[in-house]
Amino acid sequence: MSFRRTLGLFDSTMLVAGSMIGSGIFIVSADIARQVGSPLLVLLVWALTGFLTIIAALSYGELAGLFPQAGGQYVYLRESFGRMSGFLYGWTLFTVIQTGTIAAVAMAFAKYTSVFLPSVSEKNVLIDLGLWGHTINGAQVFAIISILLLTAINARGVNLGKLIQNTFTTTKIVSVVAIALAGLLVGWGSGAFDGNLGSITTSQIPAPSSSMPWLAMIAVAMVGSVFSSDAWNNITFAAAEVKDPQRTIPRALVGGVLLVTALYILTNLAYLCVLTLGGSETGATAVERGIAYATNDRVGAAAADVMFGPIGAGIMAVLIMISTFGCNNGLVLSGARAYYAMASDKLFFRSAATLNKNDVPSRSLWMQAAWASVLCLSGRYGDLLDYVVFAVLIFYVLTIIGIIKLRRTRPDLPRPIKAVGYPILPALYIVIALGICVSLLIYKPNYSWPGLIIVATGVPVYLFWSKRSADSTNNL
Repeated sequence: MSFRRTLGLFDSTMLVAGSMIGSGIFIVSADIARQVGSPLLVLLVWALTGFLTIIAALSYGELAGLFPQAGGQYVYLRESFGRMSGFLYGWTLFTVIQTGTIAAVAMAFAKYTSVFLPSVSEKNVLIDLGLWGHTINGAQVFAIISILLLTAINARGVNLGKLIQNTFTTTKIVSVVAIALAGLLVGWGSGAFDGNLGSITTSQIPAPSSSMPWLAMIAVAMVGSVFSSDAWNNITFAAAEVKDPQRTIPRALVGGVLLVTALYILTNLAYLCVLTLGGSETGATAVERGIAYATNDRVGAAAADVMFGPIGAGIMAVLIMISTFGCNNGLVLSGARAYYAMASDKLFFRSAATLNKNDVPSRSLWMQAAWASVLCLSGRYGDLLDYVVFAVLIFYVLTIIGIIKLRRTRPDLPRPIKAVGYPILPALYIVIALGICVSLLIYKPNYSWPGLIIVATGVPVYLFWSKRSADSTNNL
């Protein structure tokens, strides 16, 4: 059995865009607003994140052309720096990055479903385990059910998975555009518009503080926008199922990232049209609380309340349900292919390297579902994702450095697509991303060192798998 190449350019682009757009765009602007305190800087944070992600997508095109097989970034790191570097990425992907994101997105899906079905609310405690006050609630159970459902769907073949992906991604793109345009129309010329956008000037940039220069402030504020823009690389994991991957994947990466970046900036413009940037933490209404103090950071819901009145919460809940369900489908589909590649290299459970009768790695899919479900029950997925943003950036930097290294060490490899703007744009990404990492190390150490520790736990696991692999080879 082998993978079927059934994903075309549209399918691949929808996988990129759909995996990126989850619930973050409807939430993280509140924290960004509190961090930077300026409408101009809020837009700059999102624009800079998009610019950085586009550079990375342009650079990854070369690697996609070099290694058009299942595994994507795991393969790129393995080929650039050796098996351990690839494994440490794959280990972090399985333990936190992919599964933690799946858990977080599934919980967001459950929380917004509870607007219509109160029984799946976090407030509906189903089991009290009596372990340090730990409980299992309706939202956790519903989130796990959604993960298992999407896993079962994708185990039936990539064609069914891509149908779900294309349908939900197209729907949410159209919905996001419609709501953003509604915000621009409703808010144009309003008090919020005049205060936020009517007179954007450099005078709105806050003076640097003694504790954090404004460049560092922007870097720290980008944690939320970087997380909301992550998963753009997931299409590379499924490269073995993409038609003409050397050409399709680079185009899908750039097209998907450009589309999502435009949507994110348009959405934030809509927020700034209907809600003031600041506000009062004790405000009684969405208008009084503003973007920075939106209830539970739900900026999208606050904006919808202003735009549509009493039905706004329902409209936004439906949109986020569509968005999160489609997002998780893409994450479930693609992540399993990375573990398949690791298992093929004898660096993961051997059964994960097998394909079922539908030519998909079903055992890898179910392993991913099992761990993501555990994270849902643990309630710690949010903390883990906060910790791992730093590590994600480090892996992106290493992967792009790999392009430079491979140009030097393996110049004869065919490169049907070359990194755009090489070496300037890849070098620019490395400098900016490392600058963000340094800022996090200095000003937000709780977001950085734990991520490195999570990566480091993969070292003894790698040594175990390597020894097991060597022993099985010697016994043949």
